[in-house]
Amino acid sequence: MRISSEKLENHLRQSLGSLYAVLGEEPLLALESLDMLRSTAARQDFTTRDVLVVETGFDWSLLAQACRSGSLFGEKKIVELRLGSGKPGVEGGRQLEGLPALAGPDMLILVSLPALDYRTQQSAWFQALESQGTLIHAAAVSREQLPSWITHRLSRQQQEISRDALAFLCDRVEGNLLAAHQEIQKLGLLFPAGLLPDLDVRNAVLQVGRYSAPDLSLALFAGDLPRFARTLRGLQGEGEPLPLVLWSVTEDLRALIHLARARQERRPLAAAFREARVWGPRQKLLEPLSATLSPSSCERALLMAAAIDRMIKGVDPRDPWDALLELGLWFQRQRSRPGARLA
Repeated sequence: MRISSEKLENHLRQSLGSLYAVLGEEPLLALESLDMLRSTAARQDFTTRDVLVVETGFDWSLLAQACRSGSLFGEKKIVELRLGSGKPGVEGGRQLEGLPALAGPDMLILVSLPALDYRTQQSAWFQALESQGTLIHAAAVSREQLPSWITHRLSRQQQEISRDALAFLCDRVEGNLLAAHQEIQKLGLLFPAGLLPDLDVRNAVLQVGRYSAPDLSLALFAGDLPRFARTLRGLQGEGEPLPLVLWSVTEDLRALIHLARARQERRPLAAAFREARVWGPRQKLLEPLSATLSPSSCERALLMAAAIDRMIKGVDPRDPWDALLELGLWFQRQRSRPGARLA
């Protein structure tokens, strides 16, 4: 059974299972889920805990030994397994596949997993954990979800926030959910319950956002020019390698060209998404664009990206960061033309 980390509290009010795996796409939510599981177990008299950390050369027989050996005085026991990667190997996969059989009323097994790709989630060991235990999906919080997430967290402190102050806070903590959590806690300590004054929020909140190259593409194709410019400045300030930033944008442009051509040729769009390796948030953004933009317009954007690549290599003396911003401005102008396909 799979549930989101946001629903874990309600789940535990009903019952505590014997096997949980936490899929940690968002580290903060994964840590909170594990803490909630441990505290619930402690209230139900699980008094001992063995922690196994899987590193290079890990002896997988220790896992079975920890699960089969009871505590000295027969107390209920927690066995916690922490995987640093999603590649346990053949022996590790076999041991993980057999974990459900080792769980029981006096044995709680917690498996901590990092973010895993689609293929790994189809493996036999992962399917065994999900189908025979409870998988807690600590999913990443997108920029679009961040305002409601912050509002909900503030409501736990009996605090409210205006729309303008909320937008300001989101801009400051974007891409860094742990920092967002810390800023929310700080607001709870500094100010009483009720509506938070806008000026106080602005004075209290630090600039703690973190940006990644894929964030830039998401902002570009979402048509969010202020966020695109803000992310670009953040990447430049953090010293993100410019070739990696440009590669992320061009990969999405190539995918968009492929999808637009598939539409023109009336080929199945589902197959085109698979061929372009587009899924998740990227699929939601690129699908409507592929119906609006022509392949030739996207090819023109790709030529602009090629010119930026020459700037990075020193062939063209212009500033590649400025040129990337110009690409975002051009793309926004073209897509905003009412009722027109780009040409």
